[in-house]
Amino acid sequence: MAAALPAGSRLSLQALYDYMYFHVIPSPTTVFEGVRRLEAAHYAEFRAGRLDVRRYWSPTYDSSGGSSTAQKSERFRALLSDAVTREARGGAVGAFLSGGTDSSSVVGWLAKANGSATRAWSIGFDAAGYDEMSYARIAAKHFGVEHHEYYVTPADIVAGVPKLAEHYDQPFGNSSALPAYFCAARAHATGVNRMLAGDGGDELFGGNTRYAKQAVFEAYGRVPTALRHGLLDPLLSAPLARAIPVVKKAASYVAQANVPLPARQRTYNLLARLGTARMLSPAFLRAVDESAPARDEASVFARCDDASVLNRQLAFDLKYTLEDADLPKVVHTCELAGCDVRFPMLDDALVDFANHLPPTDKLRGMRLRPFFKEASRGFLPDAILTKSKHGFGLPFGAWVLRDTALQTFARDSVTSLIGRGLVRQQFVDELFARELPAHPGFYGEAVWILMLLAQWIDRHCPSFTLGR
Repeated sequence: MAAALPAGSRLSLQALYDYMYFHVIPSPTTVFEGVRRLEAAHYAEFRAGRLDVRRYWSPTYDSSGGSSTAQKSERFRALLSDAVTREARGGAVGAFLSGGTDSSSVVGWLAKANGSATRAWSIGFDAAGYDEMSYARIAAKHFGVEHHEYYVTPADIVAGVPKLAEHYDQPFGNSSALPAYFCAARAHATGVNRMLAGDGGDELFGGNTRYAKQAVFEAYGRVPTALRHGLLDPLLSAPLARAIPVVKKAASYVAQANVPLPARQRTYNLLARLGTARMLSPAFLRAVDESAPARDEASVFARCDDASVLNRQLAFDLKYTLEDADLPKVVHTCELAGCDVRFPMLDDALVDFANHLPPTDKLRGMRLRPFFKEASRGFLPDAILTKSKHGFGLPFGAWVLRDTALQTFARDSVTSLIGRGLVRQQFVDELFARELPAHPGFYGEAVWILMLLAQWIDRHCPSFTLGR
């Protein structure tokens, strides 16, 4: 059940701004003024009349071990097999299956333990470039599991978004939450009371494309300082460089390479790219600290002082990607569907094993998670090992353009934020009239984030307007 607004509390405008920046509200902040929550790996206790909050675990990386690749591969398989088997005990179990390496691994080891009784659920989308059902089918056939498929529709979004908004105790904008819910709901309808999910593999074994991009940026940092600062930086920052396509691309690369982590990630941030002054009302912006999210990111990035930049990225993503986004997505959508969920990839022993792998086992050149894939060769189908990363992403922007009911629902939701004093009228008008039709993938995300916020406020704090 969603939490009610605490008596006497007000919505935190800073938390609403943080939501628009992160698409979730990262812990320990909450959407309510004066209310905080525990971060993952923290505990709280009262001592001498005061509340003491402390961290009890932090990721530490130590790649000094000298095991051979064969020994490490054998150990990895044993740990993952044990974790899946253990989490599958004591209930009617099913598994999410996106067709990626992690969910396919969980389904595979579950099949090793349960045989043909293993059941897996997949979500598809009737939209070019989004549907990955073919890979889920490959994994299901390879392991001989009972495979259930469901194709989400625009009508499902109109019906499902209010349920998500009602259930979450604060705004949550991860768009793959809705597919996860429909997956879990269909599993629960057949008697499943526990789902197994593959979350965690990317943040442990190096599966996100930004890790490879960072390696490219680091290569520029190895260019002699005199050459970089004396010739390349001035040459590629000149106005003429932006007029020549090939040179423009190189100039963009150099400009990004010169911005250190984690500040560089802001260049990809949706809110930053849309422009806060263009999108948000002046009164809202005056009430918040726009620099707060960047300071928080820098603080989290500084927690890990490992010599490897990759390991520092992994530790950063354990917080923002896993703790604040992916785990709440799966936990709460399964809860809404009526079942439990477990994460074998986050088994303590497996996390410790991953954190003792050298960085080159997680990123080799531009190859993501090389050790994981090599250790899984012969177990996972080759097509799964070589596919590009996708997941349960929605073709939301394209659907808004072609489905009248969804378009009306989305526009009405976003428009309500104008009356609440958060978003500018001109931005909303341009968003639906010009930007979304031109770039449905990019601007569809903006519509989704604002739509979920509007739906959450409607259900939890319907009287809210800026200044009240």
